[in-house]
Amino acid sequence: MDLKNLGWNTSFAEAFAKYGEAGFIPARITSRQANLFTALSEIGELKGKVTGRMRYECAQGTDYPAVGDWVAVKGNADTGLMQIRAVLPRRTQLLRADFNKGGYLGDQVISANLDVLFVVIGLDTEVNGSNLLRFLAQANVTGARTAVVLNKIDLCGDVTAAEAAARKVAKDLPILKVSGTTGEGIGEIRKFLGPGITGSLIGPSGVGKSTIINSLLGEELLAVGEVRESDSKGRHTTTWRELVILPGGGMLIDNPGIRSFGITGDESLIATEFCDIELIITQCKFRNCQHITEPGCAIKEAIACGTLPRERFDSYLKLQAELRILGVAKQYRSRIRQENLVAAKRRKKFEDTGR
Repeated sequence: MDLKNLGWNTSFAEAFAKYGEAGFIPARITSRQANLFTALSEIGELKGKVTGRMRYECAQGTDYPAVGDWVAVKGNADTGLMQIRAVLPRRTQLLRADFNKGGYLGDQVISANLDVLFVVIGLDTEVNGSNLLRFLAQANVTGARTAVVLNKIDLCGDVTAAEAAARKVAKDLPILKVSGTTGEGIGEIRKFLGPGITGSLIGPSGVGKSTIINSLLGEELLAVGEVRESDSKGRHTTTWRELVILPGGGMLIDNPGIRSFGITGDESLIATEFCDIELIITQCKFRNCQHITEPGCAIKEAIACGTLPRERFDSYLKLQAELRILGVAKQYRSRIRQENLVAAKRRKKFEDTGR
């Protein structure tokens, strides 16, 4: 396989040079299931795990390979097996904050080395502006080009109204109107792709991401599921991320539906996504205005006269609060990690010297 068709370029080649001298070959991760990875290389498709040395060197989850990553491997063309030694520096990456009942677990790399990110909405239900905003806020810091895809136009009674609702959030971003089922408008997605170009589809379950890829492929390669009529929610038919090569060139990463998208980053994300609100706040009479009962509040005036939708300001407050909580959680996690490192050094010193 020609690596250039997989997105290989001079910057990756320069980063890989030291591994090439040690007898490794480059490969691109196409899927991950637990600790087993699949990759494409010049000697074909390979499957395997990271080496023990690499596992020891990985300080956090983001250090492990993700779908779309370029890696240095020792591969065997006869057995189709590989050992992954290192991940090459990423050009772009889509992250999300990973939480469970115990709290913040760290950031998770959803996909890497993207050229374009498609945020997909299903028009079999109303456009959820708040949900779209969360996806776009994170997409804006990936470094990749972003487009909004309005899928299932064949099931929408008023596509113009749906597009207008999405436009309020998407602003100047491209909005593509398609039907993965009928194929209408699919060519608009293909225009963003080509040889060596990688795209990724993200969005809630049931919006038709796998159906879109199947339409681009011209065959039912990826499994698709039914959407519940009661709440228009889809099952997680796609259970792992997978990079698919398209006919005529280009690649797409299919992602499982994401119902809870944990924003990662810092408060600079607010300034980027809500620059209009940040500008209005500078016009408030008081510098520490809480936008509740203070006189001369420019935010209250903008909401009252209709130039600032109330729901947009609510989204601003919600995202701001979430990023502050995330910042505290990151500081706590960093402190615990440092304390564990200090404790480990002390244990090793005691084992070596007995003191």
